[in-house]
Amino acid sequence: MRITYKGWESFSCYFSAEYCQDFLKNCYVKAQIDNPEQKSYENCYAFLYYLEHGQIYYDQAEKAPLIIKPIMLFYGLVHLIKACILTADPTYPETTAVLAHGVSTRKRKKQNYLFFQDEVKLQKNGLFPVMSEKMFHMKHLEGEKIQMEELLQLIPELDELFYLLTGKKTHFPLKMTGEELVIPNEILDHYHMTENRFKEFIASKFSGKVEFTKDALQLKWREGWISEGSPFKLNWEEKFWALPLNKSKYLHFPELLIHYLLLYNLSMIARYETEWWSELTKMMPNRDYPFIHSFLHITMKKSPFLIYQYLTKK
Repeated sequence: MRITYKGWESFSCYFSAEYCQDFLKNCYVKAQIDNPEQKSYENCYAFLYYLEHGQIYYDQAEKAPLIIKPIMLFYGLVHLIKACILTADPTYPETTAVLAHGVSTRKRKKQNYLFFQDEVKLQKNGLFPVMSEKMFHMKHLEGEKIQMEELLQLIPELDELFYLLTGKKTHFPLKMTGEELVIPNEILDHYHMTENRFKEFIASKFSGKVEFTKDALQLKWREGWISEGSPFKLNWEEKFWALPLNKSKYLHFPELLIHYLLLYNLSMIARYETEWWSELTKMMPNRDYPFIHSFLHITMKKSPFLIYQYLTKK
């Protein structure tokens, strides 16, 4: 597994307007967008500043107390995402409609509220549907409601915490043999599938061709999968690939979308649910706190890495 990411240092090349213009021009040429020279010239500073502002938010989030950390991380990720969208759509933002978050949540939480059971609702307009379509070629699921527990179960680094606090594993670790990913046969029991059905299921989650080798459940790895809607998730802390054990309908969601939705809700809670949020961070009454605290620690490092992977693939 080739990971050459060195944190924010890896973004250094983008802090040059000249480099950004060449980079955007290449993106626009590949996408067959008209006037790539002119549009890259017009967008190079916006692209650079989105990345710079994003990094500043992340730097401040690292120093910030937990009580405001989700707000800093959410807006940091928003700026990084806007930079990525510019690589695919030189007209962004074309209208004010795309500037909304693209997601909503209940403003007033019910009595005995639990973060695990909270939901976000996907909207027709705003950053989330634009990101889904422009970056990942996914049509958004307008009106769809997604529970926080479903999203947390798709973060591979939280697997151990799920096991300690709920007694259930959420991911199955996979092995790399050279350029091939080895999936243990035990996964078939979890997915209640035959080998052939499982292969069809995995292949259906990819836009490109999936090549299984003759040796059972081994498949040839493609570097770009981390930037796509791959069911395989990288455990960033332990440096191995994993497959979620729950056949969630959000299995194909790129992890950036998952981080965005979780950070959106947490930032809204930190801003508008002052009493509940303060009690959670001070009293630590239930499992919400360790999951939220661990996720914020993970996304601090992992979401910029996912952004870097996306830009590198471009």
